[in-house]
Amino acid sequence: MKTGIVILVIFLILALVLGSAYVGRRNQMAIKREAVNAAWSQVDVVLQRRADLIPNLVETVKGYAVQEQVVYGEIARARSALLSASTPAEKIAANGQLDSALGRLLVIVENYPQLKSNENFMRLQDELAGTENRIAIERRNYNQAVQDYNTYISLFPNSLIASMAGFTRNDAYFKTDAGARQAPKVNFDYPKNHGAETPAPAKPAPAPAHP
Repeated sequence: MKTGIVILVIFLILALVLGSAYVGRRNQMAIKREAVNAAWSQVDVVLQRRADLIPNLVETVKGYAVQEQVVYGEIARARSALLSASTPAEKIAANGQLDSALGRLLVIVENYPQLKSNENFMRLQDELAGTENRIAIERRNYNQAVQDYNTYISLFPNSLIASMAGFTRNDAYFKTDAGARQAPKVNFDYPKNHGAETPAPAKPAPAPAHP
């Protein structure tokens, strides 16, 4: 009889310890998942801010380069995809398209240095540059939160608890391939002659007379 009671007590203690561990680790997973959601909300705010700036920027550039309709169309489609996206993964993909389109817009701007004298454009460039910097910061914070969450739920025995409690891996990262789909560097301070016609080479100086 006493042996049975001891075994029962041992089982109760073991169940209490395991239950406590389960609850504690599950709560930690929930906290980390909410950290991912909070980080994404900050990313979403700055992406929306940039999307709001783009129409005015494009209209200003059109005043000097109205013929670049292909690029303007790409920007409009990418912006529309970003605004209509409903999940982080969809918004990340749309943001990559918008990055590429903006990069092509900046090439156009490079060919029109007179844009720098436009007061509205100068204001927009400052706002966009600040927004791009903020996007880089919030994107990094979000990626770190996702990585922390994914790492935690993949560790043993967390992986077992995650499987039972319905916590799944989050693969909605901002991914950057070397030399591809990089966020555009907003820098309109180009040399005055950049993008203009290449001047004719100067006549070579006469060769010095040999003694």
